[in-house]
Amino acid sequence: MSELNNIALKIIGGGKGILAADESTGTMTKRLNSVNVESNSQNRLLFRETLFSSDSMKDCIGGVILYDETINQSSSSGKKIPKLILDSNSIPGIKVDTGAKTLASSPEEKITEGLDGLRERLKDYYKLGARFAKWRGVYTISEKYPSKLSIYSNAHALARYSALVQESGMVPIVEPELLMDGSHNSEDCLQKTSEVIKKCYEQLELHKVELKGTILKPNMILPGLNSDEKIDISKVAEMTIKCLKESVPSEVPGVAFLSGGQSEKEATKNLNQINLKNKTNFIMTYSYGRALQQSALKFWSKDLTNIKGTQKVFNHRAKMCSLATKGEWSEEVDKI
Repeated sequence: MSELNNIALKIIGGGKGILAADESTGTMTKRLNSVNVESNSQNRLLFRETLFSSDSMKDCIGGVILYDETINQSSSSGKKIPKLILDSNSIPGIKVDTGAKTLASSPEEKITEGLDGLRERLKDYYKLGARFAKWRGVYTISEKYPSKLSIYSNAHALARYSALVQESGMVPIVEPELLMDGSHNSEDCLQKTSEVIKKCYEQLELHKVELKGTILKPNMILPGLNSDEKIDISKVAEMTIKCLKESVPSEVPGVAFLSGGQSEKEATKNLNQINLKNKTNFIMTYSYGRALQQSALKFWSKDLTNIKGTQKVFNHRAKMCSLATKGEWSEEVDKI
């Protein structure tokens, strides 16, 4: 077993998933403002430190994706944040892309930037304790999108990033996200997600990326937010598994789904159903941001000093997600 494969399995194996805490300062400011908390570096750190020192980290969170600001910070006890995460039996990771910008020649689509100077930044992040990285490609679904240009350009960038991450001794998370915005149906989502993922692996193999040392972070197969289609969880699971079976090489150890526009409960319920039906060799787990943090954030915003209470809310949500990785979640156990 390669060292990279070993790291990947530690992150997503044994009922564990990933806590995506890599919101940029702008995104985190919007989240804090939505619950009437001032966004400053102290408050951003306080909330994240509260999660990172929760009991559920040990059994439910195999990896934490950090933002540049956070990986360089220290906790209230003086401990570096990556060390705090390691001491909680989890692995620190880092978001390395610099965001999605307008794609030249196709202004309604996006291309993710951040390759310039990446090799040097990865060396620095490795020294800070990061052992995996994340890069997100963003795609729009409509009648004419994603275009072939968008599919190729983002796959190429994801592959170049992945090769550099593995060169630096870290595991790349490959995140091609087809957004839920729009009125597309689930069949459109299935067909276009499959096309995107296949192109990503075509490029990863061309760039000689060791697939056993990667983790895929895709969207589930769902209709658009403005679609009239009513879809049950069984169909979501079947279509999502079909997409992955047909698009993802068998060497990939596992899949950590993004939650996209789903609520906490929806993201948990859909993951649980996927695992009830999963007959593949892929580990199917979570890499959730809002779907792990939202209830804890709302609770914390009422009293920033109530650390234990906030952790209790977060522990519950993390435990529910962990149960869903084994197909053991139910409405009954999800009552606080």
